[in-house]
Amino acid sequence: MARIENLRRARIVALLLAGTLTAGIALAQQPAKPAASKTAKAPAKKPAAKPAKKPAARPAPAAPAVAPNATGNSLNIPADVKLLGERDPNLYKATARVNGDVITATDIDQRLALVLLANEGKIAAEERERLRQQILRNLIDESLQIQEAKALELEVKQAEVEQRYAAVSQNFKRTPKQMSLYLSQNGSSDRSIKRQIEAELAWQRVLGRKVTPFINVSEEEAQAIVDRLQAQKGTKEYDLGEIYLSGTPETMAETAKTASQIMQQLQQNGSFVAYARQYSEATTAGVGGRLGWIRAEQLPTELAEAANTMQVGQIAGPIPLPGGISILLMYDQRQVLTADPRDATLSLRQLSITFPPGTTKAIAAPLVEKFALETRKINGCGPAGGIQNVIEQTKADLVDDELAVRTLPPQLQDTLLAMQVGQVTPPFGSVEEGVRVLVLCGRDDPQVASGPSVDQITAGIEEERTNRKARSLLRDLRRDAVVDYR
Repeated sequence: MARIENLRRARIVALLLAGTLTAGIALAQQPAKPAASKTAKAPAKKPAAKPAKKPAARPAPAAPAVAPNATGNSLNIPADVKLLGERDPNLYKATARVNGDVITATDIDQRLALVLLANEGKIAAEERERLRQQILRNLIDESLQIQEAKALELEVKQAEVEQRYAAVSQNFKRTPKQMSLYLSQNGSSDRSIKRQIEAELAWQRVLGRKVTPFINVSEEEAQAIVDRLQAQKGTKEYDLGEIYLSGTPETMAETAKTASQIMQQLQQNGSFVAYARQYSEATTAGVGGRLGWIRAEQLPTELAEAANTMQVGQIAGPIPLPGGISILLMYDQRQVLTADPRDATLSLRQLSITFPPGTTKAIAAPLVEKFALETRKINGCGPAGGIQNVIEQTKADLVDDELAVRTLPPQLQDTLLAMQVGQVTPPFGSVEEGVRVLVLCGRDDPQVASGPSVDQITAGIEEERTNRKARSLLRDLRRDAVVDYR
């Protein structure tokens, strides 16, 4: 249970990395190249030279030879560049002024702490440096969103921010005061989350004034989609997550390198939601890259081919696309408007044995073998089914529950779907986490899916169009902003 709770908290922290609407917009562009006049350091001023005797006239020195320029750039950068030192990322203090509003290195550090918390600190130093740059861009966008709301005289009251912060705290089963202490102990602060909450609320108000009133979806348009779904009954749909990185022919090599590094982190149990929010340039970044239910024909050919071969829970990528690279996560699969066996609700009885910390496999083996032998004798869930005998012989713990098949690990889903009531799974688990079996005591089969209603379809279209307009609006704000990097 502790492990499940830790995973739950990590996912909640990931949701704090960017506002649910804000981040999807904030991550929609590539890192902007700052003007040289704002980023380049002025050369150090040399001390005045002492007066010297006037030398005798001598030939003018020859101009220094220009190093070969393999890339043919107009800056005459030599092909064999040799750096005179490495920048220490620990000494990097990125700050910026956004139309006069200051973003400090502390702001970046505290937001980065949330990302590290979501990934249990398992992020390499090089990766952290890239995250700092992305976080800085997110903070700049938040400043622009808050400023736009103020310019439109759309007030976000502090009481609203505190109320939303209290809800976040409740998700962590903490009071706001306890939550603030928890964040402080992990290198962040309540100020970081509250600023993010303020930006999200401010942006919602801006969109409510400048975008939402002008989004219209006709009933005929929504009904046409419902009719098309009925015609596609039985075809396969995928619930996918995507991290999309754009690239040009000039930057594609660097984009591919970044995608490979993200893929490596995900394979080491990194948070897909957190990386999608920080890196993805698709409109779905704000919801952790979740595409929702989608059919293969709605995807680019390269992604459709990958999805058709993926299993639930599998990550695929990097997948090259025209103009970028994607990484996919398969959350789930189903058939359109068809009853899915994995929607069945199962009545289960779990028998489990646990071992003291430090128990070796050799020491645990005899009890595990006895547990496996006794559980194979179970032939039902009633008093005569053999469950009580297992408890007496192995001191096993018994827990009853009802669960939907799709909420179970993929390996158990196929096993349980093939079982009859009264049968038992093979033992599974480990010495560290305990060994257990599941006894199937009942099954409620799913009803045939009716599909989304016209109202649900309409809401989905409106949301997609609002997000598209919001991206355009934020892009305009970035273009018109005065951002001074320091």
